Amino acid sequence: MQSINPFSGEIIQNYKEHSPEEVNLIIKQVDNAFHQWKHSDFDRRARLMRKLQSKLLERKAELASIMVAEMGKVFREAEGEISKCALVCGYYAENAESYLKNEVIQTEASESYISYQPIGTVLAVMPWNFPFWQVFRFLAPALMAGNTGVLKHASNVSGCALAIEQLVCDAGFPENIFRTLLIGSSGVKAVIENPLIKAVTLTGSTPAGKAVASAAGNALKKSVLELGGSDPYLILEDADINNAAKLCVTSRLLNAGQSCIGAKRFIVADKIYDAFTAEFVRLMSEATFGDPLDSEITIGPLARKDLRYELHQQVEKSREMGATVLLGGYIPNGEAALYPPTVLADVVPGMPAYSEELFGPVAVIYRVKSEEEAICIANDTVFGLGAGIFTSDLNKGKYLAEKGLEAGCVFVNDFVKSDPRLPFGGVKESGYGRELSTIGIREFVNIKTIVVK
Repeated sequence: MQSINPFSGEIIQNYKEHSPEEVNLIIKQVDNAFHQWKHSDFDRRARLMRKLQSKLLERKAELASIMVAEMGKVFREAEGEISKCALVCGYYAENAESYLKNEVIQTEASESYISYQPIGTVLAVMPWNFPFWQVFRFLAPALMAGNTGVLKHASNVSGCALAIEQLVCDAGFPENIFRTLLIGSSGVKAVIENPLIKAVTLTGSTPAGKAVASAAGNALKKSVLELGGSDPYLILEDADINNAAKLCVTSRLLNAGQSCIGAKRFIVADKIYDAFTAEFVRLMSEATFGDPLDSEITIGPLARKDLRYELHQQVEKSREMGATVLLGGYIPNGEAALYPPTVLADVVPGMPAYSEELFGPVAVIYRVKSEEEAICIANDTVFGLGAGIFTSDLNKGKYLAEKGLEAGCVFVNDFVKSDPRLPFGGVKESGYGRELSTIGIREFVNIKTIVVK
Protein backbone atom coordinates (compact mmCIF):
# COMPACT_ATOMS: atom_id res chain seq x y z
CA MET A 1 0.00 0.00 0.00
CA GLN A 2 1.39 3.38 -1.01
CA SER A 3 0.70 7.05 -0.40
CA ILE A 4 1.77 9.12 -3.42
CA ASN A 5 1.79 12.91 -3.55
CA PRO A 6 -0.52 13.75 -6.51
CA PHE A 7 1.23 17.07 -7.15
CA SER A 8 4.87 15.96 -7.08
CA GLY A 9 4.35 12.31 -7.94
CA GLU A 10 6.71 11.32 -5.12
CA ILE A 11 6.06 8.27 -2.95
CA ILE A 12 5.33 9.52 0.57
CA GLN A 13 5.38 6.17 2.33
CA ASN A 14 4.82 2.45 1.84
CA TYR A 15 2.55 0.64 4.30
CA LYS A 16 2.50 -3.06 5.07
CA GLU A 17 -0.98 -4.48 4.67
CA HIS A 18 -2.46 -6.25 7.66
CA SER A 19 -2.73 -9.99 7.24
CA PRO A 20 -6.11 -11.70 7.77
CA GLU A 21 -4.81 -12.94 11.12
CA GLU A 22 -3.80 -9.42 12.16
CA VAL A 23 -7.19 -8.07 11.05
CA ASN A 24 -9.06 -10.64 13.13
CA LEU A 25 -6.86 -9.90 16.15
CA ILE A 26 -7.52 -6.16 15.89
CA ILE A 27 -11.27 -6.74 15.62
CA LYS A 28 -11.14 -9.01 18.67
CA GLN A 29 -9.27 -6.34 20.63
CA VAL A 30 -11.80 -3.68 19.64
CA ASP A 31 -14.68 -5.97 20.59
CA ASN A 32 -13.10 -6.54 24.00
CA ALA A 33 -12.83 -2.79 24.44
CA PHE A 34 -16.51 -2.40 23.56
CA HIS A 35 -17.63 -4.58 26.45
CA GLN A 36 -16.02 -2.10 28.83
CA TRP A 37 -16.79 1.10 26.92
CA LYS A 38 -20.53 0.41 26.63
CA HIS A 39 -20.84 0.79 30.41
CA SER A 40 -19.19 4.24 30.46
CA ASP A 41 -21.44 7.18 31.28
CA PHE A 42 -22.06 10.13 29.00
CA ASP A 43 -20.01 12.48 31.17
CA ARG A 44 -16.90 10.39 30.63
CA ARG A 45 -17.53 10.01 26.91
CA ALA A 46 -18.12 13.74 26.52
CA ARG A 47 -15.01 14.63 28.48
CA LEU A 48 -12.85 12.49 26.22
CA MET A 49 -14.60 13.74 23.07
CA ARG A 50 -13.84 17.32 24.05
CA LYS A 51 -10.19 16.35 24.53
CA LEU A 52 -10.26 14.92 21.03
CA GLN A 53 -11.76 18.20 19.82
CA SER A 54 -8.87 20.08 21.45
CA LYS A 55 -6.25 17.77 19.93
CA LEU A 56 -7.67 18.41 16.47
CA LEU A 57 -7.43 22.16 16.88
CA GLU A 58 -3.96 22.01 18.45
CA ARG A 59 -2.62 19.95 15.53
CA LYS A 60 -4.63 21.59 12.76
CA ALA A 61 -1.69 22.61 10.57
CA GLU A 62 0.09 19.28 11.02
CA LEU A 63 -3.01 17.25 10.14
CA ALA A 64 -3.87 19.51 7.21
CA SER A 65 -0.38 18.95 5.83
CA ILE A 66 -0.95 15.19 5.76
CA MET A 67 -4.09 15.72 3.68
CA VAL A 68 -2.33 18.08 1.29
CA ALA A 69 0.49 15.60 0.75
CA GLU A 70 -1.64 12.48 0.36
CA MET A 71 -4.56 13.69 -1.77
CA GLY A 72 -3.74 17.21 -2.93
CA LYS A 73 -6.29 19.25 -1.00
CA VAL A 74 -5.55 22.98 -0.94
CA PHE A 75 -4.04 23.78 2.46
CA ARG A 76 -6.65 26.30 3.59
CA GLU A 77 -9.43 23.82 2.74
CA ALA A 78 -7.55 21.11 4.64
CA GLU A 79 -7.37 23.32 7.73
CA GLY A 80 -11.08 24.03 7.35
CA GLU A 81 -11.76 20.30 7.26
CA ILE A 82 -9.93 19.76 10.55
CA SER A 83 -11.93 22.60 12.13
CA LYS A 84 -15.14 20.93 10.99
CA CYS A 85 -14.02 17.65 12.57
CA ALA A 86 -13.51 19.50 15.84
CA LEU A 87 -16.98 21.00 15.47
CA VAL A 88 -18.67 17.60 15.16
CA CYS A 89 -16.77 16.31 18.20
CA GLY A 90 -18.03 19.23 20.26
CA TYR A 91 -21.54 18.87 18.89
CA TYR A 92 -21.95 15.26 19.97
CA ALA A 93 -20.14 15.82 23.27
CA GLU A 94 -22.83 18.41 23.98
CA ASN A 95 -25.89 16.61 22.61
CA ALA A 96 -25.42 12.83 22.61
CA GLU A 97 -26.92 12.26 26.05
CA SER A 98 -30.12 14.12 25.25
CA TYR A 99 -30.41 12.40 21.86
CA LEU A 100 -30.12 8.96 23.45
CA LYS A 101 -32.08 9.43 26.67
CA ASN A 102 -34.97 7.09 27.36
CA GLU A 103 -38.17 8.08 25.59
CA VAL A 104 -41.36 7.42 27.53
CA ILE A 105 -44.35 6.08 25.54
CA GLN A 106 -47.78 6.00 27.16
CA THR A 107 -49.44 2.56 26.92
CA GLU A 108 -51.65 0.36 29.11
CA ALA A 109 -48.55 -0.84 30.94
CA SER A 110 -47.42 0.81 34.16
CA GLU A 111 -44.28 1.86 32.35
CA SER A 112 -43.14 1.68 28.73
CA TYR A 113 -40.26 3.42 27.05
CA ILE A 114 -37.63 3.30 24.32
CA SER A 115 -34.02 2.78 25.34
CA TYR A 116 -31.15 3.50 22.94
CA GLN A 117 -28.28 1.09 23.57
CA PRO A 118 -24.93 0.63 21.74
CA ILE A 119 -24.65 -2.37 19.42
CA GLY A 120 -20.91 -3.06 19.31
CA THR A 121 -18.11 -2.57 16.81
CA VAL A 122 -18.99 -0.77 13.59
CA LEU A 123 -16.88 -0.98 10.44
CA ALA A 124 -16.36 2.33 8.62
CA VAL A 125 -15.27 2.12 4.96
CA MET A 126 -14.19 5.61 3.98
CA PRO A 127 -12.94 7.42 0.84
CA TRP A 128 -9.99 9.70 0.20
CA ASN A 129 -11.69 12.97 -0.78
CA PHE A 130 -12.44 14.26 2.74
CA PRO A 131 -10.12 11.88 4.61
CA PHE A 132 -10.68 13.34 8.08
CA TRP A 133 -14.21 14.75 7.96
CA GLN A 134 -15.90 11.66 6.59
CA VAL A 135 -14.31 9.57 9.33
CA PHE A 136 -15.15 11.99 12.13
CA ARG A 137 -18.79 12.40 11.17
CA PHE A 138 -19.03 8.67 11.89
CA LEU A 139 -16.52 8.44 14.72
CA ALA A 140 -17.93 11.15 16.99
CA PRO A 141 -21.53 9.86 17.20
CA ALA A 142 -20.44 6.21 17.24
CA LEU A 143 -18.15 6.61 20.24
CA MET A 144 -20.59 8.89 22.05
CA ALA A 145 -23.28 6.22 21.61
CA GLY A 146 -21.02 3.69 23.36
CA ASN A 147 -19.93 1.81 20.24
CA THR A 148 -16.40 1.06 19.09
CA GLY A 149 -15.10 1.31 15.54
CA VAL A 150 -12.66 -0.07 13.00
CA LEU A 151 -11.69 1.98 9.96
CA LYS A 152 -10.88 0.73 6.49
CA HIS A 153 -9.73 3.91 4.81
CA ALA A 154 -8.82 4.45 1.15
CA SER A 155 -5.36 3.02 0.54
CA ASN A 156 -3.90 6.30 -0.72
CA VAL A 157 -4.64 8.11 2.57
CA SER A 158 -3.26 5.57 5.04
CA GLY A 159 -1.31 8.36 6.73
CA CYS A 160 -4.58 10.15 7.49
CA ALA A 161 -6.10 6.93 8.81
CA LEU A 162 -3.24 6.26 11.21
CA ALA A 163 -3.21 9.91 12.32
CA ILE A 164 -6.89 9.61 13.31
CA GLU A 165 -6.20 6.45 15.29
CA GLN A 166 -3.35 8.23 17.10
CA LEU A 167 -5.54 11.25 17.85
CA VAL A 168 -8.14 9.06 19.55
CA CYS A 169 -5.39 7.45 21.60
CA ASP A 170 -3.78 10.77 22.52
CA ALA A 171 -7.13 12.17 23.64
CA GLY A 172 -7.18 9.51 26.36
CA PHE A 173 -9.82 7.12 25.05
CA PRO A 174 -9.38 3.54 26.28
CA GLU A 175 -7.03 1.37 24.23
CA ASN A 176 -8.54 -0.23 21.11
CA ILE A 177 -11.69 1.89 21.09
CA PHE A 178 -10.96 2.87 17.49
CA ARG A 179 -8.48 1.11 15.20
CA THR A 180 -7.36 1.29 11.60
CA LEU A 181 -7.25 -1.75 9.34
CA LEU A 182 -4.61 -1.46 6.62
CA ILE A 183 -6.32 -3.59 4.00
CA GLY A 184 -7.41 -3.28 0.39
CA SER A 185 -10.96 -3.32 -0.90
CA SER A 186 -10.81 -7.06 -1.45
CA GLY A 187 -10.55 -7.60 2.31
CA VAL A 188 -13.73 -5.71 3.24
CA LYS A 189 -16.14 -8.61 2.71
CA ALA A 190 -14.32 -10.82 5.20
CA VAL A 191 -14.38 -8.04 7.80
CA ILE A 192 -18.14 -7.59 7.36
CA GLU A 193 -18.61 -11.34 7.77
CA ASN A 194 -16.65 -11.37 11.05
CA PRO A 195 -19.28 -12.04 13.75
CA LEU A 196 -17.75 -9.38 16.01
CA ILE A 197 -18.59 -6.65 13.48
CA LYS A 198 -22.18 -5.55 14.12
CA ALA A 199 -22.77 -2.99 11.34
CA VAL A 200 -21.05 -1.13 8.52
CA THR A 201 -21.08 2.41 7.18
CA LEU A 202 -19.61 3.39 3.83
CA THR A 203 -18.98 6.64 2.03
CA GLY A 204 -17.86 6.08 -1.54
CA SER A 205 -18.88 5.14 -5.04
CA THR A 206 -22.17 3.51 -5.93
CA PRO A 207 -20.47 0.24 -7.08
CA ALA A 208 -18.59 0.06 -3.77
CA GLY A 209 -21.83 0.74 -1.91
CA LYS A 210 -23.64 -2.05 -3.70
CA ALA A 211 -20.85 -4.50 -2.87
CA VAL A 212 -20.86 -3.54 0.82
CA ALA A 213 -24.67 -3.56 1.01
CA SER A 214 -24.74 -7.04 -0.51
CA ALA A 215 -22.19 -8.38 1.96
CA ALA A 216 -23.91 -6.71 4.92
CA GLY A 217 -27.32 -7.92 3.83
CA ASN A 218 -26.10 -11.46 3.42
CA ALA A 219 -24.71 -11.29 6.96
CA LEU A 220 -27.92 -9.62 8.26
CA LYS A 221 -26.03 -6.58 9.43
CA LYS A 222 -27.21 -3.00 9.18
CA SER A 223 -25.52 -0.67 6.72
CA VAL A 224 -25.59 3.07 6.07
CA LEU A 225 -24.41 4.21 2.64
CA GLU A 226 -23.49 7.70 1.42
CA LEU A 227 -22.65 7.25 -2.25
CA GLY A 228 -22.14 9.26 -5.41
CA GLY A 229 -24.04 12.30 -6.53
CA SER A 230 -24.70 14.44 -9.58
CA ASP A 231 -26.26 17.38 -7.80
CA PRO A 232 -28.52 19.61 -9.93
CA TYR A 233 -28.86 23.33 -9.27
CA LEU A 234 -31.91 25.13 -10.63
CA ILE A 235 -31.29 28.76 -11.54
CA LEU A 236 -34.78 30.22 -11.95
CA GLU A 237 -35.45 33.35 -13.96
CA ASP A 238 -35.95 35.50 -10.85
CA ALA A 239 -32.62 34.46 -9.32
CA ASP A 240 -29.89 36.89 -8.34
CA ILE A 241 -27.55 35.98 -11.20
CA ASN A 242 -24.29 37.22 -9.71
CA ASN A 243 -24.88 35.62 -6.32
CA ALA A 244 -26.03 32.35 -7.88
CA ALA A 245 -23.01 32.16 -10.19
CA LYS A 246 -20.60 32.87 -7.33
CA LEU A 247 -22.05 30.21 -5.05
CA CYS A 248 -22.37 27.66 -7.85
CA VAL A 249 -18.71 28.09 -8.83
CA THR A 250 -17.65 27.85 -5.19
CA SER A 251 -19.49 24.56 -4.81
CA ARG A 252 -18.23 23.14 -8.11
CA LEU A 253 -14.56 23.87 -7.36
CA LEU A 254 -14.52 22.91 -3.68
CA ASN A 255 -11.94 20.17 -3.12
CA ALA A 256 -11.01 20.38 -6.84
CA GLY A 257 -14.54 19.25 -7.65
CA GLN A 258 -14.02 15.94 -5.84
CA SER A 259 -17.12 16.06 -3.68
CA CYS A 260 -20.23 13.90 -3.73
CA ILE A 261 -22.32 16.96 -2.86
CA GLY A 262 -20.50 19.35 -5.14
CA ALA A 263 -22.76 21.25 -7.56
CA LYS A 264 -22.38 19.47 -10.89
CA ARG A 265 -25.35 20.26 -13.17
CA PHE A 266 -26.63 23.81 -13.62
CA ILE A 267 -30.13 24.02 -15.07
CA VAL A 268 -30.80 27.59 -16.08
CA ALA A 269 -33.99 29.37 -17.14
CA ASP A 270 -33.87 30.46 -20.78
CA LYS A 271 -34.51 34.12 -19.92
CA ILE A 272 -31.28 34.43 -17.91
CA TYR A 273 -29.23 31.63 -19.49
CA ASP A 274 -26.83 33.85 -21.46
CA ALA A 275 -26.18 36.22 -18.56
CA PHE A 276 -25.71 33.45 -16.01
CA THR A 277 -23.49 31.37 -18.30
CA ALA A 278 -21.25 34.34 -19.08
CA GLU A 279 -20.77 35.11 -15.38
CA PHE A 280 -20.33 31.46 -14.46
CA VAL A 281 -17.67 30.88 -17.13
CA ARG A 282 -15.92 34.11 -16.15
CA LEU A 283 -15.65 33.05 -12.52
CA MET A 284 -14.56 29.54 -13.45
CA SER A 285 -11.87 30.97 -15.73
CA GLU A 286 -10.49 33.12 -12.89
CA ALA A 287 -9.85 30.06 -10.71
CA THR A 288 -6.20 29.04 -10.53
CA PHE A 289 -4.94 25.49 -10.28
CA GLY A 290 -1.54 24.27 -9.13
CA ASP A 291 0.50 23.59 -5.99
CA PRO A 292 -1.95 23.06 -3.09
CA LEU A 293 0.53 24.64 -0.68
CA ASP A 294 0.43 27.91 -2.62
CA SER A 295 -1.96 30.29 -0.86
CA GLU A 296 -2.87 31.91 -4.20
CA ILE A 297 -4.09 28.65 -5.73
CA THR A 298 -7.84 27.93 -5.95
CA ILE A 299 -7.70 24.19 -6.61
CA GLY A 300 -5.00 21.57 -6.29
CA PRO A 301 -4.50 18.36 -8.23
CA LEU A 302 -6.93 15.50 -8.43
CA ALA A 303 -6.08 12.75 -5.97
CA ARG A 304 -4.62 10.34 -8.55
CA LYS A 305 -3.65 10.42 -12.21
CA ASP A 306 -5.97 7.53 -13.06
CA LEU A 307 -8.89 9.58 -11.71
CA ARG A 308 -7.88 12.51 -13.90
CA TYR A 309 -7.69 10.22 -16.93
CA GLU A 310 -11.19 8.87 -16.26
CA LEU A 311 -12.59 12.39 -15.87
CA HIS A 312 -10.94 13.59 -19.09
CA GLN A 313 -12.31 10.58 -20.97
CA GLN A 314 -15.83 11.55 -19.85
CA VAL A 315 -15.25 15.09 -21.16
CA GLU A 316 -13.70 13.92 -24.43
CA LYS A 317 -16.39 11.37 -25.19
CA SER A 318 -19.09 13.96 -24.49
CA ARG A 319 -17.30 16.42 -26.78
CA GLU A 320 -17.10 13.80 -29.54
CA MET A 321 -20.85 13.22 -29.17
CA GLY A 322 -21.65 16.92 -29.63
CA ALA A 323 -21.12 18.69 -26.31
CA THR A 324 -19.60 22.16 -26.45
CA VAL A 325 -16.58 22.90 -24.28
CA LEU A 326 -16.93 26.50 -23.09
CA LEU A 327 -13.83 26.36 -20.90
CA GLY A 328 -10.99 23.98 -20.10
CA GLY A 329 -11.24 20.35 -21.13
CA TYR A 330 -7.54 19.50 -21.52
CA ILE A 331 -4.75 17.77 -19.60
CA PRO A 332 -2.00 20.23 -18.59
CA ASN A 333 1.66 19.45 -19.12
CA GLY A 334 3.73 18.26 -16.20
CA GLU A 335 3.77 15.48 -13.63
CA ALA A 336 1.05 16.87 -11.34
CA ALA A 337 -2.44 15.35 -11.60
CA LEU A 338 -3.97 18.76 -12.40
CA TYR A 339 -7.16 19.38 -14.36
CA PRO A 340 -8.44 22.84 -15.27
CA PRO A 341 -11.88 24.24 -14.41
CA THR A 342 -14.07 23.02 -17.28
CA VAL A 343 -17.56 23.98 -18.47
CA LEU A 344 -19.69 21.93 -20.87
CA ALA A 345 -22.86 22.94 -22.69
CA ASP A 346 -25.18 21.28 -25.24
CA VAL A 347 -25.11 18.06 -23.22
CA VAL A 348 -27.89 15.58 -24.04
CA PRO A 349 -28.91 12.09 -22.90
CA GLY A 350 -26.47 9.41 -23.97
CA MET A 351 -23.38 11.46 -23.21
CA PRO A 352 -21.23 10.55 -20.18
CA ALA A 353 -21.58 14.15 -18.95
CA TYR A 354 -25.36 13.73 -18.86
CA SER A 355 -25.68 10.51 -16.90
CA GLU A 356 -22.40 9.94 -15.03
CA GLU A 357 -20.94 11.62 -11.98
CA LEU A 358 -18.14 14.03 -12.94
CA PHE A 359 -15.73 13.81 -10.01
CA GLY A 360 -13.55 16.81 -10.68
CA PRO A 361 -13.79 20.51 -11.65
CA VAL A 362 -16.17 19.96 -14.57
CA ALA A 363 -19.56 21.71 -14.77
CA VAL A 364 -22.48 21.07 -17.13
CA ILE A 365 -24.92 23.87 -18.02
CA TYR A 366 -28.41 23.29 -19.43
CA ARG A 367 -30.87 25.78 -20.93
CA VAL A 368 -34.54 25.13 -20.07
CA LYS A 369 -37.75 26.85 -21.11
CA SER A 370 -39.87 26.01 -18.04
CA GLU A 371 -39.68 24.97 -14.42
CA GLU A 372 -41.27 21.66 -15.39
CA GLU A 373 -38.44 20.98 -17.82
CA ALA A 374 -35.91 21.98 -15.17
CA ILE A 375 -37.35 19.52 -12.65
CA CYS A 376 -37.44 16.79 -15.30
CA ILE A 377 -33.74 17.19 -16.13
CA ALA A 378 -32.79 17.52 -12.47
CA ASN A 379 -34.49 14.24 -11.57
CA ASP A 380 -33.35 12.39 -14.71
CA THR A 381 -30.47 10.74 -12.90
CA VAL A 382 -29.82 7.61 -10.86
CA PHE A 383 -28.44 9.83 -8.10
CA GLY A 384 -30.29 11.72 -5.38
CA LEU A 385 -27.86 13.20 -2.88
CA GLY A 386 -28.16 16.99 -2.88
CA ALA A 387 -29.68 19.77 -4.97
CA GLY A 388 -29.93 23.54 -5.02
CA ILE A 389 -32.48 26.16 -6.09
CA PHE A 390 -31.81 29.85 -6.72
CA THR A 391 -34.87 32.10 -6.73
CA SER A 392 -36.13 35.31 -5.14
CA ASP A 393 -39.50 33.63 -4.48
CA LEU A 394 -38.81 31.71 -1.28
CA ASN A 395 -42.24 30.07 -1.20
CA LYS A 396 -41.65 28.69 -4.68
CA GLY A 397 -38.16 27.60 -3.67
CA LYS A 398 -39.44 25.72 -0.64
CA TYR A 399 -42.24 24.11 -2.64
CA LEU A 400 -39.87 22.85 -5.35
CA ALA A 401 -37.40 21.70 -2.68
CA GLU A 402 -40.07 19.69 -0.85
CA LYS A 403 -42.22 18.44 -3.71
CA GLY A 404 -40.14 18.67 -6.86
CA LEU A 405 -36.57 17.50 -6.41
CA GLU A 406 -35.58 13.91 -5.67
CA ALA A 407 -32.70 14.40 -3.24
CA GLY A 408 -31.74 13.81 0.36
CA CYS A 409 -31.08 17.50 0.94
CA VAL A 410 -32.02 20.65 -0.96
CA PHE A 411 -30.63 24.13 -0.30
CA VAL A 412 -32.44 27.27 -1.45
CA ASN A 413 -30.16 30.19 -2.41
CA ASP A 414 -27.05 28.45 -1.14
CA PHE A 415 -24.90 25.46 -2.04
CA VAL A 416 -25.26 22.09 -0.35
CA LYS A 417 -23.04 21.40 2.64
CA SER A 418 -23.13 19.01 5.59
CA ASP A 419 -23.86 20.35 9.07
CA PRO A 420 -23.68 18.33 12.33
CA ARG A 421 -27.13 19.68 13.30
CA LEU A 422 -28.85 18.36 10.16
CA PRO A 423 -29.30 14.80 8.85
CA PHE A 424 -27.17 14.02 5.81
CA GLY A 425 -27.64 11.35 3.14
CA GLY A 426 -29.34 10.53 -0.14
CA VAL A 427 -31.94 8.54 -2.04
CA LYS A 428 -31.86 6.38 -5.17
CA GLU A 429 -28.29 5.27 -6.01
CA SER A 430 -26.87 7.90 -3.70
CA GLY A 431 -27.48 5.51 -0.82
CA TYR A 432 -29.66 5.16 2.26
CA GLY A 433 -29.59 5.93 5.94
CA ARG A 434 -28.51 9.21 7.47
CA GLU A 435 -25.47 10.61 9.20
CA LEU A 436 -25.27 13.51 11.68
CA SER A 437 -27.97 15.12 13.85
CA THR A 438 -30.30 13.11 16.07
CA ILE A 439 -31.00 10.65 13.30
CA GLY A 440 -27.34 9.89 12.60
CA ILE A 441 -26.44 8.89 16.15
CA ARG A 442 -29.47 6.59 16.28
CA GLU A 443 -28.50 4.64 13.14
CA PHE A 444 -26.15 2.35 15.04
CA VAL A 445 -27.95 1.71 18.32
CA ASN A 446 -30.38 -0.91 19.47
CA ILE A 447 -33.69 0.92 19.67
CA LYS A 448 -34.97 -1.21 22.49
CA THR A 449 -38.58 -1.28 23.70
CA ILE A 450 -38.99 -1.74 27.47
CA VAL A 451 -42.42 -2.57 28.93
CA VAL A 452 -43.08 -2.95 32.64
CA LYS A 453 -46.44 -4.30 33.85
